[in-house]
Amino acid sequence: MDRVRTGLELLVSAPEAGRRAGWQRVGLVTNPTGVLPDLTAAAPALLVAGVPVTTLFSPEHGLRGTAQAGGGEGDTVDPVTGLPVLDTYRRTGGDLDALVASSGVDALVFDVCDVGARFYTYVWTMYDLMGSAARLGLRFTVLDRPNPIGGAVAEGPVLDPAYASFVGRAALPVRHGLTPGEIAVFANREIGAELEVVRMEGWRREWHFDRTGLPWVMPSANMPTLDTALVYPGTGLLEGVNAAEGRGTTRPFELVGAPYADGRFAAAMNDLGLPGVRFRDTWFTPTFGRDAGVVVRGAQLHVTDRQAFRPVLTGVSVLHVLRTLYPGDFACEPFLDLLWGSASLREHLEAGRDPRGLCSPPGPPSGELLYG
Repeated sequence: MDRVRTGLELLVSAPEAGRRAGWQRVGLVTNPTGVLPDLTAAAPALLVAGVPVTTLFSPEHGLRGTAQAGGGEGDTVDPVTGLPVLDTYRRTGGDLDALVASSGVDALVFDVCDVGARFYTYVWTMYDLMGSAARLGLRFTVLDRPNPIGGAVAEGPVLDPAYASFVGRAALPVRHGLTPGEIAVFANREIGAELEVVRMEGWRREWHFDRTGLPWVMPSANMPTLDTALVYPGTGLLEGVNAAEGRGTTRPFELVGAPYADGRFAAAMNDLGLPGVRFRDTWFTPTFGRDAGVVVRGAQLHVTDRQAFRPVLTGVSVLHVLRTLYPGDFACEPFLDLLWGSASLREHLEAGRDPRGLCSPPGPPSGELLYG
């Protein structure tokens, strides 16, 4: 099998890594996904290569990945390297600038794996820190990694800037089809940071993660497998309605349903004939989250054809069927607008209109693509 060489691997294998671009004090933004193919973590690998890493910065879920959604691990000390760890989660603008300035670093290096959905927050940590780097006069380097769900297809509407938030800062579609490095190049048109992307070698846009030859490391607590990542750009939308997205089970985002659902739900989903997926009627009881301890009726998504599967269309269809079958129970929440990137999906659902037409035909990613 061909194997992708990530930006991290290429940097640490370069003889000049330790003196790269005059780095004196480097801040490394990373989490458990920042590893070499032998699973050596980014921080010790860079230190061995002579890169003067002096501070670690952590995104949502923390350096160790122990925090649940919406949380970080706080400022701490890394027990492996002894370096200070500064928690960036929920810090933006001047507050984030002050945090970065307090570290005394002269360069920031980002090495975190994304999952390919606009509302996954790691690339927006990158975006915010690029802004800090631009304002503070620091260099910013992205050690690029594959898009786990492939980079050949983009789906869903582009973010309306009026709905920009930490689950979407820039005008990308819901499933963007880009790598972190490509998003950085796209965003830097506005940010103006001194940016470098250490490009991967050997990655092809049509590849899913298990074709890369790299080890899968859970990007976050509720993203245990590639199967989870495949469905997440669609079923993640359930976090904006009063339904269960499978958190608190061993199949988050693959199990969907609601306490008010019944056997009609899975049957109705299969009747839609959505490409590349089937739905199995099932029950589950989340151990935490919205429906903790409650028996939920719903369905498990079984992806039968990855190339044909359209997660955004599938997720919108799940919301449509729940609204159609259970109009007296189903309800949208304001968070749905931020996830979708506009009010259009919520407005269609609340008016009882079919929202599937909002899913524009999937197409190739746009922007300055770094890989063919």
